[in-house]
Amino acid sequence: MNLAVIIPAAGASRRYLDEAAALGEAGRSKLDEDLGGRPVLQRTVELFTKRPEVGLIIVAGPADPEAMAQFRHRHADKLGLLGVRLCVGGRTYRYETVRNALAEIPADAGVTHVAVHDAARPCVSEALLDRIFAAAEKHPAVIPGVDVADTLKRVDPEPLPETDVDPLAAILGGPAKKEVARAVVETVDRTNLVAVQTPQVFEIGLLRRAYEQADLSSTDDAQLVERLGERVVVVRGEATNIKITRPSDLHLARQILGLRPPQERPTHKRF
Repeated sequence: MNLAVIIPAAGASRRYLDEAAALGEAGRSKLDEDLGGRPVLQRTVELFTKRPEVGLIIVAGPADPEAMAQFRHRHADKLGLLGVRLCVGGRTYRYETVRNALAEIPADAGVTHVAVHDAARPCVSEALLDRIFAAAEKHPAVIPGVDVADTLKRVDPEPLPETDVDPLAAILGGPAKKEVARAVVETVDRTNLVAVQTPQVFEIGLLRRAYEQADLSSTDDAQLVERLGERVVVVRGEATNIKITRPSDLHLARQILGLRPPQERPTHKRF
């Protein structure tokens, strides 16, 4: 198996930045956050750099020229040393980013499979990669998933009328966080449900066919393959394979990886 890895990194981290602001924290892209002295994005890329199956890694950055210039300034040197190829991602949708990166794979590179992995998912274990890649030798489409253990409820999208701004926060001058309450519509049967993770691995020809469809709206790449009528196989994922979406996830990722948060330099060493 000759594997190309696509890492979409074109998002704006809006949810992460919004929650950081609500907590009164200085916000920056979650991919730039520190994980043991290296950015989250670099940690994610490093998952694949020593894998013998991987011959090419493509990171797709922001579509906006100014944002991409800043992205290159922050990451290009480090990623270049890791042999990563950078390309411009999509402006609005994730599928645009993956499609752009897929077009960057040379036809003569001998790539047989493509893995698509979330840029903000740096906690994948070697054992999980072994499991996914072994399954991909036998099946054209493989994704990791974990059984849903929690009760699932569908809720009304609109908050209840009594939802209001936190008055104490407003008085104290802190962030006036809204406490959102929504009504339950139904309880969802969780039998045979799995929460899907990445990396998701596909035979390259199958993924190219999936991206030739007119309707590319999806929540993940496997959904596009399913739309072709092709079988997607789920292998056991890991609860620790988290995606950093909120500031609290960053703290959890540090704990999973056994990394300390960044320490301030002593006062006498700051200048």
